Amino acid sequence: MYEELPFPRNKYFVGREKEIMDIETAFFGCGDYLEQECAMPTTKGGTPGQSDGLADGESEVDRIKGGKYISLEVGVIVCINGSPGVGKTELALEFAYRYSQRYKMVLWVGGEARYFRQNILNISLNMGLDVSADEEKERGRIRNFDEQESEAFKRVKRELFRDMPYLLIIDNLESEREWWEGKDLHDLIPRNTGGTHVIITSRLPRVMNFDPMQLQTLPLSDAMMLIRGRRKKEYPAAELEYLGKFDEKLGRSSFGLWVIGSLLSELAITPSALFEAVNQIQYDETTGCSSLSNADQQFCRTSPFLMKVFSFCAAILQQTNGNRNLLASRMLQVGAWFAPAPIPANLLAAAANNVPSTRNKLKKWTRCLKLALCCCSGCLANQTWKSEEESALLLVRLGLAWKVNRQPGCWIQFHPITQTFAKWKDGLVAAKATVQGVRKTGNPLANSDHLWASAFLVFGFKSEPPLVQLKAIDMVLFIKRTALPLAIRAFTTFSRCNSALELLKVCTNVLEEVEKSFVSQIQDWCHGSLCWKKALQSNQRVDEYVWQEVTLLKATILETRAKLLLRGGHFDSGEELCRTCISIRTVMLGHNHAQTLAAQETLSKRNKNKPLILSATAPIGGDDYRVIDGEVAAVPTDRSQRAKSGEVTRRSELTSTPENGIVV
Repeated sequence: MYEELPFPRNKYFVGREKEIMDIETAFFGCGDYLEQECAMPTTKGGTPGQSDGLADGESEVDRIKGGKYISLEVGVIVCINGSPGVGKTELALEFAYRYSQRYKMVLWVGGEARYFRQNILNISLNMGLDVSADEEKERGRIRNFDEQESEAFKRVKRELFRDMPYLLIIDNLESEREWWEGKDLHDLIPRNTGGTHVIITSRLPRVMNFDPMQLQTLPLSDAMMLIRGRRKKEYPAAELEYLGKFDEKLGRSSFGLWVIGSLLSELAITPSALFEAVNQIQYDETTGCSSLSNADQQFCRTSPFLMKVFSFCAAILQQTNGNRNLLASRMLQVGAWFAPAPIPANLLAAAANNVPSTRNKLKKWTRCLKLALCCCSGCLANQTWKSEEESALLLVRLGLAWKVNRQPGCWIQFHPITQTFAKWKDGLVAAKATVQGVRKTGNPLANSDHLWASAFLVFGFKSEPPLVQLKAIDMVLFIKRTALPLAIRAFTTFSRCNSALELLKVCTNVLEEVEKSFVSQIQDWCHGSLCWKKALQSNQRVDEYVWQEVTLLKATILETRAKLLLRGGHFDSGEELCRTCISIRTVMLGHNHAQTLAAQETLSKRNKNKPLILSATAPIGGDDYRVIDGEVAAVPTDRSQRAKSGEVTRRSELTSTPENGIVV
């Protein structure tokens, strides 16, 4: 069960007993009458008013782990609302650990807008569901992309919201509307959740018109336990006053108190020395990364002391008695631009190693800060963190990230506030390093969220501009190793047809812009002075090589788009892209090249089996099309005339396997 939860249980969790009891009451009722000594079947048949997507059939009380039974007639959604860092995630995690034995499975889903759709589809992997895109005709016809995507979600919903005791936790829900398609949250979560209990944590004031559980700050007694850290050291009265000052300055933020407690536990430093050091750090709220959302910018402006605490942590990593924990420091920088998901230490290190050296952005070191650093004679000062795992776990020990229950290797996940700080402090310096690390090390099977994050940085989507500019050769490598595998897997494995095609279209547009830049360079070179021509001749061969790579990659992208479009019934668009691909490869590689012949064979098979398509949008009395000597030509729509000559054909799918591995 525990491997189903993303993070280990927090042994130092304090308070929140009332909130946990409220959730328990909402889910299980006010007494023990819902727990039975033996399973008793209930009335067969569906529940009146059951939402679409719920499984029909027999409703029963299932036996679950630990010999306990729960009623499956109570389907409840609990929304936990609160300010950033108040402890919503920790509360949901603690509840899941306490009551996990009452559920068949605990499903933890990140609710961040850009990744929510994929996170929901990832549930299919836990449940062993097949949500892949169609490879064959469905009920005698090819289903369009909207139908295929809708069916994938319905499969997940049917399994998730049937009479089976699941606990679904949606953590940090950013919006009630899905980012890609704009669908409402009600389309995913029905009112009747069957045997599934749902916990939603969010900063939103209201979710799905449910009255949220407003999570308040911890009582002072619990806050003092949290801030004293893992070692629970006893302090004299004078030092306890400084703990109270931390509590006041941080607005009793549970996350902020946890970071302070971690610093006190890991460093040989007193609360008074730590407070003076943090308080002396200069904070300029006018600086920061322009790519932050308005909400994050507002949070940074209204949480100056917490930003100082983070700055102190960054300083510790950079200046601990001259022993620079450089890898951990750079991991913190690049961590801002990864997806809000678990990150393997090797991927984090690969990105960190690409961060350029920069001067410390903190202002002059004050006497108090220098004194604090000299006092850090504990674990950090006397150790050199060399390995990737040690550097990643150092960030966990400082309270900046969670350790993740995932194998093999070491995985961590940054707290959202940590990512916000790193963006604010370092801006876009580390964003390009993140993209390069993902390109070199990212695994589409294990790290798809981070591949999407890098795609957002390079391309931008919707109205958002790209944040990272790549050279032509780097763009070729990024599209070939990151974007193309990501799009193919999203389409084929998760039926994310429209998202995958949008990504490939963006890739096409970017490559066309690169082509235009090369044409412009050649034109400038042809019309330039003789001296300029001589200066450019040394680089001309390299430019020609990159140009060829760009053009051939564009052909591959067009071929991939064509095959995917054909699988959704977009035959005209698919054939047009396929013909363009053939033209490019004929010019660049030759008519008899293997890649050219493969694309020609795909088009030939498609044309030989071109279907008769009677569309409502076709003009009455107009012409349909068929292939004559390998070319598409107009033919009369009179079926009697066409039947005489055998021109009415039946649609069949292509079976060729292209270079990119897609079967159409």
